[in-house]
Amino acid sequence: MLESWLEFHRLTLVGKCAGLDDVQLRTASAPPSGMTLLGLVRHMSEVERHWFARTLDGADAPPLYYDDADPDGDFHPGDTDTWEEAYATWRAETGQARERAALHGLDDLSALKSRAGEPFSLRWIYVHMIEEYARHNGHADLVRERIDGATGD
Repeated sequence: MLESWLEFHRLTLVGKCAGLDDVQLRTASAPPSGMTLLGLVRHMSEVERHWFARTLDGADAPPLYYDDADPDGDFHPGDTDTWEEAYATWRAETGQARERAALHGLDDLSALKSRAGEPFSLRWIYVHMIEEYARHNGHADLVRERIDGATGD
């Protein structure tokens, strides 16, 4: 059930981007927020990598889009960054996340621990990822509606 809800929210985010051109995907349509659909997809690639590669498995998985100079770089695509690249990266990260999760049971504990020194169960990671996508899908819904009026899942 948790995997199914996570998949639903993953596909909802991508669906919010469907049918838009590169300019629209880069449009921050809900001022004062600078959030864009392209930035949200890039951000969720980072989130997938963080929780499934780094946290669950302890993999050395460097950031994709951010660094010390721009800690929110995932939300700030450059002029040459494209939807095709961001979508391919997101697909790769979600694919790797699925593969990593399939090797664990829901009660298996993460390699990395919380700030309080406690590991996370895969179940906790799934619930957190569902929450993360649901929150950002709400953002995506507003951004998309302001671009072309489209609403829905």
